Amino acid sequence: MSVFTTVTPNQLSHWLQRYSIGTLVDLKGIASGIENTNYFVTTDQGRYVLTLFERLAPRELPFYLDLMAHLAHHGIACPLPIADQDNSLLGELNGKPAALVTRLSGEPVMQPAPAHCASIGEVLADMHIAGRSYGAVQHNPRGPHWWVWAAPQVMPFLDTPKAALLRNELEFQSQHRHDALPRGPVHADLFRDNVLFDGPRVGGVIDFYFAGVDALLYDVAVTLNDWCIDATGNIDAARSSALLGAYRARRDFTPEERAAWPVMLRAGALRFWLSRLFDFYLPRPGEMTHAHDPEHFRRILELRIGGAAALPT
Repeated sequence: MSVFTTVTPNQLSHWLQRYSIGTLVDLKGIASGIENTNYFVTTDQGRYVLTLFERLAPRELPFYLDLMAHLAHHGIACPLPIADQDNSLLGELNGKPAALVTRLSGEPVMQPAPAHCASIGEVLADMHIAGRSYGAVQHNPRGPHWWVWAAPQVMPFLDTPKAALLRNELEFQSQHRHDALPRGPVHADLFRDNVLFDGPRVGGVIDFYFAGVDALLYDVAVTLNDWCIDATGNIDAARSSALLGAYRARRDFTPEERAAWPVMLRAGALRFWLSRLFDFYLPRPGEMTHAHDPEHFRRILELRIGGAAALPT
């Protein structure tokens, strides 16, 4: 979440006349993240987040906005998109598709304890269960088809060992199909900075703009690779057990998922190593930007290749 497209208070005040949420009090750019332009918006009636979509096309956005609305209506603590006076969740501002969602309470927990990980496991399972009744289909935008496209873009920047690692892992992943795994809408980016804790409880899950339909186990692997690791990137047993145990209490894993777990942990690491390489070497200009270090997920990928714990039984 960065600022690539500037919005002034006067521009936003005029735009907000399409909504029934009061008049603008404060507008503040959000510096973290790398995909879209985001602002905190405060009116005399509430607090919101304004997003201008820098890469996603208008035809792609209803999947994300409707998914958030669906999950919110099923009791998931996530942003609720705000409809304008024409009952549309999507508008246009400064030439970009734009949407308003509710701003949730809480702050990210960057040093999670097992209790935090258990809460994340419960929320993730609840999202997967609620997603069963969501009918729209849009494939994971950063899935294998994107890996195949993005890898040649970053290869010229890599030294020989890293290029070999990327080629070999792409080949390994291409040999595994996951058609037998339970599928549905996945968040696909449930990192620590995308969950707000309001005291001991989850105040909200945010940033659904990498969501898509994929194997539910992929979502679990991506989440565990961020929430349940130590400083070296190895899986922390206590936090992993807490997250997976809480998830299983809501939705148990199938035998096919148990067999696919080591491969899926590697897939989650590959996806974020490759996307961070892409954003690091091929950045877009922005007023405020924040690119993550690709080396973090390279180390995680190498560790997952070296071995991964089995799912709990």
